[in-house]
Amino acid sequence: MDVMPMEVRVGDVALASDLALPPQARGIVVFAESDDSPRRSRRERSVAAAMVNAGLGTLLVDLLTREEETRDRGGESAIAPRFDVPLLTRRVIAVVDELAATEHTARLRVGLFGTGTAAAGALGAAAARPARVSAVVCRNGRPDLAMERLPGVRAPVLLIVGGGDEHLVRTSHAAVESLHSPHRVQVVRGASHDFTEPGMLEHATGAALAWFRTYLPEKTEPRSAARHAAERGSPLAGGAGRDVPRPAQDG
Repeated sequence: MDVMPMEVRVGDVALASDLALPPQARGIVVFAESDDSPRRSRRERSVAAAMVNAGLGTLLVDLLTREEETRDRGGESAIAPRFDVPLLTRRVIAVVDELAATEHTARLRVGLFGTGTAAAGALGAAAARPARVSAVVCRNGRPDLAMERLPGVRAPVLLIVGGGDEHLVRTSHAAVESLHSPHRVQVVRGASHDFTEPGMLEHATGAALAWFRTYLPEKTEPRSAARHAAERGSPLAGGAGRDVPRPAQDG
């Protein structure tokens, strides 16, 4: 699979990204990460490869420049750029808009895959671009940093959390109470915050892939049909109302 470099401009900043599109891609998943570069991460490239093999396009984008990755802002109330949720949100929105304006990707439904604090940026972007973003998956993310944006999210949301991170399990359960779209909290027993234990990253990847395959349907398949199929047999969705009325655990 050929990987094409793609540049997304946000003001005077150019965000480097790598685009991979399999033949007849059924959608495209944007990797939003703030702690590190997904383009330079062997782990995230392996996750992206699994999605490409399943027929999904991927865009691995560096939301921060090299200088921003290591720079803290000065001043008493300053925060590191990776914790600047409004900044991350603006940049994810810019990526979504760039995909809509690019010939190769304009027809594709967009999924957002957020980790860490960038998960909050992904959720904020989903709220800002409901017509473009069709699904969101957060792995060890911080949805609590986007609480005011969550009621505006219309895309189905999956939060994947390592069972060993009790704080993140609690905050994820609390965050989904503000969502009005289909959602699920999937707690992976035996996994730590970063899913570094043998097989745990693959487990989380499989859960993310199943969610995107459900909610990024073929262009000709209505969203309602995908939801109906998920309610009938998907292991990651169920119940009535918002698909998943209560968070569930996965062993």
